[in-house]
Amino acid sequence: MPNLRSLDQHSLASRLEDHLYALRQTQGDEAFPRAAAAYLDEWADNANGWLRKYYPASGDEAHFELSAASEKAIEWLTSLGKRQFVGTESRLLTIFELLKQMVEGSETDPETRIHELEKRKAGIDSEIAQIRAGQLELMDETRVKERFLEVAAGARSLLADFREVEQNFRDLDRAVRERIATWEGSKDELIGEIFGEHEAIADSDQGRSFRAFWDFLMSPARQEELSALLQQVFALAPVQSLEPNRRLLRMHYDWLAAGETAQRTVARLSEQLRRYLDDQAWLENRRIMRLLRDIEGQALQLRERPPSELALSLDAAPPRAQPGPGSAAVQPAAEAADRAADPARRRTRRRPRRAVRAGTDR
Repeated sequence: MPNLRSLDQHSLASRLEDHLYALRQTQGDEAFPRAAAAYLDEWADNANGWLRKYYPASGDEAHFELSAASEKAIEWLTSLGKRQFVGTESRLLTIFELLKQMVEGSETDPETRIHELEKRKAGIDSEIAQIRAGQLELMDETRVKERFLEVAAGARSLLADFREVEQNFRDLDRAVRERIATWEGSKDELIGEIFGEHEAIADSDQGRSFRAFWDFLMSPARQEELSALLQQVFALAPVQSLEPNRRLLRMHYDWLAAGETAQRTVARLSEQLRRYLDDQAWLENRRIMRLLRDIEGQALQLRERPPSELALSLDAAPPRAQPGPGSAAVQPAAEAADRAADPARRRTRRRPRRAVRAGTDR
């Protein structure tokens, strides 16, 4: 099942059961006495770690996939097998091209970079002139096959690399869950440590390379270009003679699926942090609401049973007004206020006010 990242438990157990049946026919029923599901669970156990068992968000049936270590082991075993032929030219050209990219990309002298671009332009102009003259150089079958096998090996290697990147983020996610469950310190310290580890992975060479690759692959124009190139390559006669796996036509979609899995792992880490912050905010809000309810309860008790005496004290006596201009008008007003406060004298409030106005008019 090349380029197939995961299978649901029912499908994988069915295929394994068929394989176990074939083995029992040759080695006896005692060779593998247990059911296929039991072997899958054993291989996915932490003591072995050959498979990873998980439950996707879209369903409740368990799925299995190879662990990053198993992927590397299978890739190494595959490299030990006998190849159709050992191609050296394509790898030599790849090494040469990578060296040129490093030297040209690290050059800081503008004149040197312009000189290299002019050399490249002169070579392109010369090739165009040869094609117009009818001198069309074609790649022979051996070189075509060699390069295609190199592409196929690179596609499989990329999937294995995705598993390793995903496993790194999954380990960080598991560590975050454990720390949140057992953390007894301050919230700021925990978040600082988690973000520090997350940034260490994201800013590592592996993380930056993955981010650049993901940005490149997410471009619709690049996806269309890659699809068109694969269709043209698979139409070549030397490639068809190799009887390649047709799923390689969808290699970029397999890369997208693997990259999305790694991105979901990162999103799950962010969700854990958000949920932790929400839980802390909920606990703080609950404490505040408890205090408010206590205050409301005490206020209701005071309303039903008000205190008989309310003792108040002043630190100093209030300042006394000094007599001055207009004090004759102020004093009758003060007496009117005193009478208004006395229920026995409320009916006589208007007469002093007229006196005040009369005194003021005079």
